[in-house]
Amino acid sequence: MFDFVLRHARIVHGQDLVETHIAVQDGKIAALTSDNVAARTTLDVQGLTVLPGVIDSHVHFREPGLTHKEDLATGTLSAIAGGVTTIFEMPNTDPLTLGAEHIADKLARAAGRTFCDHAFYIGGSAANLEQLSVLECLPGVAGVKVFMGSSTGDLLAADDATLEKIFLNGKRRVSLHAEDNDRLSARKKIAETSGDVKDHPVWRDEETAVLAVRRALALAEKTKRPIHILHTTTAGEIAILKDKKHLATVETTPQHLTLLAEDCYERLGTRAQMNPPIRDRAHQDALWQGIAQGVVDTVGSDHAPHTLDEKAKPYPSSPSGMPGVQTLVPVMLNHVNAGRLSLARFVDLVCGRPAEIYGLKNKGKIAVGYDADFTVVDLDKKMRISNQWIQSKCGWTPFDGMQVQGWPVGTILRGQVMMWEGDLTLAKPLGQTALFHDSVLPQSLPSAIGGCCRARESCC
Repeated sequence: MFDFVLRHARIVHGQDLVETHIAVQDGKIAALTSDNVAARTTLDVQGLTVLPGVIDSHVHFREPGLTHKEDLATGTLSAIAGGVTTIFEMPNTDPLTLGAEHIADKLARAAGRTFCDHAFYIGGSAANLEQLSVLECLPGVAGVKVFMGSSTGDLLAADDATLEKIFLNGKRRVSLHAEDNDRLSARKKIAETSGDVKDHPVWRDEETAVLAVRRALALAEKTKRPIHILHTTTAGEIAILKDKKHLATVETTPQHLTLLAEDCYERLGTRAQMNPPIRDRAHQDALWQGIAQGVVDTVGSDHAPHTLDEKAKPYPSSPSGMPGVQTLVPVMLNHVNAGRLSLARFVDLVCGRPAEIYGLKNKGKIAVGYDADFTVVDLDKKMRISNQWIQSKCGWTPFDGMQVQGWPVGTILRGQVMMWEGDLTLAKPLGQTALFHDSVLPQSLPSAIGGCCRARESCC
């Protein structure tokens, strides 16, 4: 007698869909079988497709310090509403996540309040680089996040000397916001002079990204440290990274694969503003080519909510960032239905590869012994994304009004149904700290990073 069985589940096997019953015991997948096994609870998903629980490895949930925009409860509820079962949260909170005490505080805040599983990045900077080899292995730490540009103060690591020291202190893959800070500073007058958000990709041009990626790759090769280039946006980056897969893995976002300059800036104004920027079709086509060629490894939402009042500030004082955790699955399934990528490739980008790259335990696959996390989707269902559907505290999405085919109809976390056909009354704060293969609890934690580090909204 199993705890729970998903009957007639279509799952991805290679490039095909196969039907099986998925049996769950104690929150783990216990069997994949064609036998009609008994269970205390059953759910028939005939005609639906069951994916491994989707992992969003790039979100900003704003807690502590900026909780008027989002917090761990509302952000993880938004994730569950969109079919996401695990998130990795970024360090640009207030205070910045730079020390063991900051990780401990976030884990304490998450306990009993989160609706999906979670982990937190430690920021890498000059302030803590000598401690990173210990900090990166603390339980609950997804990895090290470094801002090469688009940040200030203790979260900025703009120069090669600091970056090299960060790379030399630790072994886990370093995730990078790769924009060249000197070029950003030199060209900021473009945005300040025009005051037009359509100049956002002109200010933060392709060369700003390419320069940073070249520098990061050179240091990765020198130090033998693996890196992960976040939110890749340009044809130049894809061309370079294609031949550097031994050094770097690559992320892009649903926004950069879907929205286009100048259209999005004309329709959405500063709501389309994010760093790096939404660019034109030539760059978007290169991203899709990168997915087809295997250059791109992961798709993360870069969920970075701001209130509409904040986004309405005149450019360039308006903050960069937009919500995305809840729309990741339907937007990407729409691309699957449009033939831009296969369902198997989508699963690889948001399940298998994130788990492999970050060393995540027991997630990313539908296999015996893995966590019973499932994203149940209706590949034929047509829906219109709306602001009213969004659970994020910010209450809006850049995809408001977009018609999509392919929809998350169920979210299951360790065998517990958290969302079914849009009903979130099933959701309980059952989120747990995600486990990683490299996590170690040291006998003595590193000392606190001195001072109060203020978060910078420009970081994302």
